[in-house]
Amino acid sequence: MPNSQMTPGIVPGRVAADQLADNFDDLHPAYAPHEAAVAADRCYFCHDAPCITACPTDIDIPLFIRQIQTGTPEAAAKTILSQNILGGMCARVCPTETLCEQVCVREVAEGKPVEIGRLQRHATDTLMAKNSHPFSRAPDTGKSVAVVGAGPAGLACAHRLAMHGHSVTLYDGRAKAGGLNEFGIAAYKTTDDFAAREVDWLMQIGGITLELGARLGEDLSLEELKNINDAVFLGIGLGGVNSLRAAGEERDGVSDAVSFIADLRQATDLAELPVGRNVVVIGGGMTAVDAAVQSKLLGAENVTIAYRRGRDAMSASRYEQDLAASHGVNILFNVQPKEVHGNGAAAEVEFEYTTTDNGKLKGTGETFRIKADQVFKAIGQTLDGVPDGLDQDGGKIAVTGAGQTSIQGVWAGGDCAFGGDDLTVTAVAEGRDAAEDIHSTLMG
Repeated sequence: MPNSQMTPGIVPGRVAADQLADNFDDLHPAYAPHEAAVAADRCYFCHDAPCITACPTDIDIPLFIRQIQTGTPEAAAKTILSQNILGGMCARVCPTETLCEQVCVREVAEGKPVEIGRLQRHATDTLMAKNSHPFSRAPDTGKSVAVVGAGPAGLACAHRLAMHGHSVTLYDGRAKAGGLNEFGIAAYKTTDDFAAREVDWLMQIGGITLELGARLGEDLSLEELKNINDAVFLGIGLGGVNSLRAAGEERDGVSDAVSFIADLRQATDLAELPVGRNVVVIGGGMTAVDAAVQSKLLGAENVTIAYRRGRDAMSASRYEQDLAASHGVNILFNVQPKEVHGNGAAAEVEFEYTTTDNGKLKGTGETFRIKADQVFKAIGQTLDGVPDGLDQDGGKIAVTGAGQTSIQGVWAGGDCAFGGDDLTVTAVAEGRDAAEDIHSTLMG
């Protein structure tokens, strides 16, 4: 967390250890078997179910819920995992309220959907608790594929390729695999080291060699990977952070929300993690909400999310907004940062009210200030340079079809590829589909 420790107002130990354990407990506790049976019984098992269409990985939701209803959660898990090998994590972090559950017939008719996400977690957790892997590897094809990036897209791609019998080397620049799932999601959404346990479980398919501390452009060359493999998949995510474009953003106490969440997720003792007394998070996505809520749980007294547009434009769902509000986070709409004030360290953030004129955002000239000893930027991430030779679109890797790039034999997916929507479930779908396209190409 750059500069934060040098700021007097940002200190550890604002909350006692036992209270921290309660604060960061599981956001949605797992169903007991009888609770899952009752929840499953609410499903109408629709023909042409809209929930399937709303799922980026096309899971047969009515089928897996019926399998839970009939007392076979392991079969339900296989139905889920055949489409989404990271179904356990997606059950925890997917914005189901804007995807499958939003279109549930029960939601439309009664305002209370079938709790698809929690049912999915029940099924996948039941299977994983047995430490069994429901898929087997096909005979070795003699083909090798390099997968760069061990996040959701890379993991899904690597697993599907290995299942088809290809030899996969999975590279990642960090010391742990998991990508966004390991480093970028609120701790209360994925407790008990679940991201790491899911990676270990996924690797049981065999045929995947994991090499950590290997970063594209530094330790790895795309050209070299192409030369020693039959195909390459890039799932390198987004490593850069957008600038605040406000004066004073270099002051102590100003950092990016992504790094804060990563530090929190990797902390061995949350009581040692420093947090400010007055925290301001600038942005409108789930990263902003995760940073704000966790700041509050760590003991920040006043936490504010400031977003430049109106509520309806905020990419964090209304559920996430309400979650933040329920933890005492104040959300300001139609405000943009003008300057971070302070004598060396942040003390206040000056904002300007905004309005939209013919779809274009502009400032009104009216300003105000908020106390802030800690400021988090959650205004989007960028790709740290498109690898040489690859066409780009919107600052990301340009792809066609199932992730094919402008270089023959190279595919890409997840956040680094143009067209995604920065969701774990979408990244899984893109990695899976690219793997199928790679397999089809390699096998002629």
